[in-house]
Amino acid sequence: MHGFGHALTPEALLFCLIGVTIGTLVGVLPGIGALAAISLSLPLTYYVDPLLALIMLSGIFYGTQYGGSITAILLNLPGEPSTAITCLDAHPMAKKGRAGAALFITAGASFVGGTLALVLLVCFTPFLASIALRFSSADYFALILFCLIGASMLGLGSPVKGFSMVAVGLLLGMVGTDVTTGQARFTLGVPSLIDGVDLVAMMMGLFGVSEIISTYLHEDGASKPERVTLRSLIPTRQEVREATMPTLRGSVLGSVIGLLPGMGATLGTFIAYSIEKRISRDPSKFGTGAIEGIASPEACNNATVQASFIPMLGIGIPSGAVMAVLMGAMMIHGIQPGPLMMVQHADIFWGVVASMWVGNVMLLVLNIPLIGIWVRLLSVPSHILSPIVLLVMCIGVYSVNNNVFDIYTMMIFGILGYICSSFGYSPALLILGVILSPILEEHFRRALLISDGDYFVFLQEPISGTFIVLGLMIVALSLRGGASALILKRRNARIIDE
Repeated sequence: MHGFGHALTPEALLFCLIGVTIGTLVGVLPGIGALAAISLSLPLTYYVDPLLALIMLSGIFYGTQYGGSITAILLNLPGEPSTAITCLDAHPMAKKGRAGAALFITAGASFVGGTLALVLLVCFTPFLASIALRFSSADYFALILFCLIGASMLGLGSPVKGFSMVAVGLLLGMVGTDVTTGQARFTLGVPSLIDGVDLVAMMMGLFGVSEIISTYLHEDGASKPERVTLRSLIPTRQEVREATMPTLRGSVLGSVIGLLPGMGATLGTFIAYSIEKRISRDPSKFGTGAIEGIASPEACNNATVQASFIPMLGIGIPSGAVMAVLMGAMMIHGIQPGPLMMVQHADIFWGVVASMWVGNVMLLVLNIPLIGIWVRLLSVPSHILSPIVLLVMCIGVYSVNNNVFDIYTMMIFGILGYICSSFGYSPALLILGVILSPILEEHFRRALLISDGDYFVFLQEPISGTFIVLGLMIVALSLRGGASALILKRRNARIIDE
């Protein structure tokens, strides 16, 4: 209650509203992202109270996650990497005339996920932070490898196709400057690739440009969105029931993933989607508008973002680039994150925590009334909407590095994304591989450095050994299931021929 006393003052409410509003708008606009928005807003906080500054910057962070879901649902264009998986079911649902229900479920799942993560933040920060500290580099490597295997083998269609897309993503993630040696690698002599393939350009191409290509090539046979009615904006009771348990599962998963530095919401949403598809009674509905494929990743997304404050506030370790900037903002104001913060700056610690729940309520109140307005975007003819979206994407991609090469990159990946989708290969898994590639490589090299080049370190430590064994079990079970299906298919074909 002490924290709410600080978070519910008029000034705190105003700064929280400013933060979540900016965050939502930034999430909707492709190419900007939370990191750029917070970095640009940082100078504005130098002359205000530290609590108000942190409330606004935190609001921008979790506001972008919800804003990124809006374009993912309506236009198949993820505003944030963590919302890429949402496109798989939310956009097909929008095409069926249920965009309002998808947005409603997204808002509700995000609120529940954020609330549950904050309960964990309040109750278990010291305990959970101590668990995160026990993970070594070998453990992180094994955990990421296990998650990549799980996502490729269990989640999105054919295991072979999934694994191939993850592998290509890991290779693309290695393009650029080697952080250890400082040497350029896989750049093909192109100066613009020294910093790697731009993630924003790649993501806009794989999802946005490919969707525009698909729309123009299949426009005649495409289903038109139904007329927007009040009933279509609200989920049915059946949809709410289907979303309840996935929301809770995604919230718990996101709360755990958020504790681990470097994991991020993108990995959490892919794991959440894979779990829901694996335990579903009808996995075939995923990719066609499954409620579970929307609710669980969205709850996990917001829960991961909120829970990522635990290692930063509790032990002074940022879980990612955005958290590092927020940590820098605290240090600028003379606040040192860590175990002593709850004692020396209790008002700021609990005020920020309480403001995050207030911000979640604001996002819910702000965005549910706007659902009808967002949905009306679908009524705009594609020959008008698509060029506008393409122009916005080009501006957004160019604004990141002020480099025309990024626009060419976006177009190339747009064509590749359309080809991959046409043959049943998931672009979302490629994005996952690209994002996790540098983290995986960093922990792999660090583990070998600590162990003097002993590769058995990944099997000798109990946590990493467990994850590697579990990953191998998933591969074996997937290959066994694929072989059994192939044998059964050939047997049925033989019977038909006879």
